[in-house]
Amino acid sequence: MYMRNSRNIKTAIIGLFFTLFFTTANAQHSYIDNHKDIAADLSKQYGIPSSIILAIAIVESGAGTSKASKTLNNHFGILGKNDVNNSKFKSFSTVRESYEAFCRMLSKKKIYTRLKDNNNSNDWVKAIASTGYSTKPNEWIKKINSTIAKFGLQK
Repeated sequence: MYMRNSRNIKTAIIGLFFTLFFTTANAQHSYIDNHKDIAADLSKQYGIPSSIILAIAIVESGAGTSKASKTLNNHFGILGKNDVNNSKFKSFSTVRESYEAFCRMLSKKKIYTRLKDNNNSNDWVKAIASTGYSTKPNEWIKKINSTIAKFGLQK
């Protein structure tokens, strides 16, 4: 009886793992499908690769599942005032407004003039990390690069 229950528990845990894994992957693909046009438009406007815009949004917002992205339309962890809650994150009227604020913010950095219209995502990721965008730059670089690779965003 114990061995049968043990097998059932193992099977349930493995099943749960695969369910969570595939649900997360589907959510990320859905996020990309829903936001790739915004990233493409802003890429043309600002000269920032859409792969960079999308990958950072996926990582920073948990593919749109974070509290800040759901309640504040903030997909990049941009700090600022909001009238919605007591968090330190800025609120935006729309998702697009959040994406535009991120691109505007990058366009004001010293790195921007050197990188504008450069499609090498690795150059962008390293440069953005060097500006202090992330509190853990080495981990952040790995997450962004892995997201770009995992979802083929560099196309």
